[in-house]
Amino acid sequence: MKNVIIVIGSLIVAFAFNFFLVPYGILSSGISGIAILVGLVTPFNTGLLNLLFNLPLVVLGYFKLGKTITINTMICVVSLSVFLYLLPVVQVTDNILLSTVFGGALGGIGVGLILKFAGTSGGLDIIAIMISRISNVSIGLLLTAMNGVIVLISGAVFNWDIALYTLLSIYLTGKMIDTIFTNHVKLTMQIVTTKGDLISEDLLHSIYRGITITEGFGGYTQEKKQIIMMVVTRYETLQIKKIVRKHDEHAFINIFETVEVDGNFAHN
Repeated sequence: MKNVIIVIGSLIVAFAFNFFLVPYGILSSGISGIAILVGLVTPFNTGLLNLLFNLPLVVLGYFKLGKTITINTMICVVSLSVFLYLLPVVQVTDNILLSTVFGGALGGIGVGLILKFAGTSGGLDIIAIMISRISNVSIGLLLTAMNGVIVLISGAVFNWDIALYTLLSIYLTGKMIDTIFTNHVKLTMQIVTTKGDLISEDLLHSIYRGITITEGFGGYTQEKKQIIMMVVTRYETLQIKKIVRKHDEHAFINIFETVEVDGNFAHN
């Protein structure tokens, strides 16, 4: 079911690109926006370019982010590239502002679904996650800065009217993503388990986060347990739960939103 939703999200994004943004030369955010840009000034198909630009980053993500996120990302990248290749470029409306609004909003809905179930849509997401893991800078801020570069390129290559429409599209995409999936929210995970040593060792090798372990006892069984606490981003929760279940199917996992982090977010 998760993979089906990822594919549906990719179809929505491709529809937003080819029916609203590409006909007017309006760029999207991330690697897809760069693919649109290159596709507009060369004879190459946007879908093929999106796949080629994303592949090196997906390979990098495999070594830095883990197998689970990489597989989900690859499903997203391939399905989006196929849909971009197959769907025709059709100008739905003669109004560029309407195209910008609907293209940006639909793109945000699609990306939000992808992020909710895949963890990342590839491209700049992968770079932002890796930088965020070794810093205290939010993924949202990093993506905003990198997308700002795309807007500047749009203005330099086309004109500043198109650049401003691109900026509006990226803004609307981000607002829709936040409505469906807030990617920069930090979460605290508490894991109560009898396999604390195995889980913590695996987590330290896979997740670039600090871990605190305390001792506890089951209130009913009086069985000795370990309580693992860590602050993570939403991107990492699926991978962490998979690691925990690999070692302890009966572990208790409590996840709640963290209001503020003061101190080193990543482990040294």
